[in-house]
Amino acid sequence: MADPRLKAALDARRFIVAPGIFDMISARIADRMGFHALYATGYGTVASHLGIPDAGVATYTDMVGRMGRFAQMSRTPVIADADTGYGGLLNVRHTVMGYEAAGITAIQLEDQEVPKKCGHTPGRRVIPAEDMALKIEVAVEARKDPNFLIIARTDARTSLGLDEAIRRGKLYRRAGADIVFIESPETAEEMQRIGQEIDAPLLANNVDGGGRTPILPAETLASYGYSIAIYPALGFLAMTAALEGAYAHLLRAGDTQALPAGTLADFGAMNTLMGFPEVWEFDKRWAREPASQAAE
Repeated sequence: MADPRLKAALDARRFIVAPGIFDMISARIADRMGFHALYATGYGTVASHLGIPDAGVATYTDMVGRMGRFAQMSRTPVIADADTGYGGLLNVRHTVMGYEAAGITAIQLEDQEVPKKCGHTPGRRVIPAEDMALKIEVAVEARKDPNFLIIARTDARTSLGLDEAIRRGKLYRRAGADIVFIESPETAEEMQRIGQEIDAPLLANNVDGGGRTPILPAETLASYGYSIAIYPALGFLAMTAALEGAYAHLLRAGDTQALPAGTLADFGAMNTLMGFPEVWEFDKRWAREPASQAAE
């Protein structure tokens, strides 16, 4: 079931900051920190699961199990990237039903052609706006729980301009989208205009490390009319930098004795994060002597 707290937070006009999660370690770390939502990034999940670019190769089957696992193991509502819905209208219905059954709270659908390309990368092409509006209508009809939220994303800004992106955002809202996501605005002024012209909860995509959109403070985004800020790349970029540094040190030094302080998490803390104390307590409670030793 969808977690009603995300919809309640939006209704109460609380600004939501959602870090990107991409594997179960990142999910468990983010889940314990008190965020209102977690954002299951397609880029990071495809990279960690399949080791390939997020370029439309991953399928619904590849993704629904991973996204569902994030939701099952998290106490925090999970927003999940679902690309184009993995095909046409029937695929969209199947995707919405599957993600909702898996425990996801909000699903992001985009208006790119198939195969899609990752946002903030070149060569993205969009389908006719009216076709995407039908996808949104199908998605709304397919959900069972009104707390399961539909996020409509348009990638039209990069190829067709801001006017068309705003037109599409308004159309998708009328089609029933709960949240509108204009991908890749290129200035703060564009983001402010989006907030002024689209009457809907808005999502800002803050791509660390070189995205096309300026990363603005939460207070500024809220003043522009935005409701959610996602940071999809934060986790996997931090992990990549940390691993590259640690592995490079090992290669140079031949051991890990002189790693800089703070490079590694404490192994005991890692055990706690992953739930080993519960396993050890279970084993202790159910420990029995082997029958052969008890008979002696």
